[in-house]
Amino acid sequence: MSFQLFTRVALKEDLPEQGLQRGDVATIVEAHDGRAGQEPGYSLEVCNAVGETLVVLVVRESQIEPLAPDEVLHVRHLDEVMA
Repeated sequence: MSFQLFTRVALKEDLPEQGLQRGDVATIVEAHDGRAGQEPGYSLEVCNAVGETLVVLVVRESQIEPLAPDEVLHVRHLDEVMA
């Protein structure tokens, strides 16, 4: 699946080194073509509940999924990693 820039997506897995959890929402800010035989990737911007940038990171395409109309967003407190 190919994602367009500025699309909001959800993480498909926990990223503990970033303090992020499966289901956290991020915005695609850049697309990265993979080399031959390599999976494409994306730069994501993760923001807090009031829109302040927490982290920008690069993930593989298989680590994200589109948001669905039958899902609801949820607020959680940030882990110490993000502080």
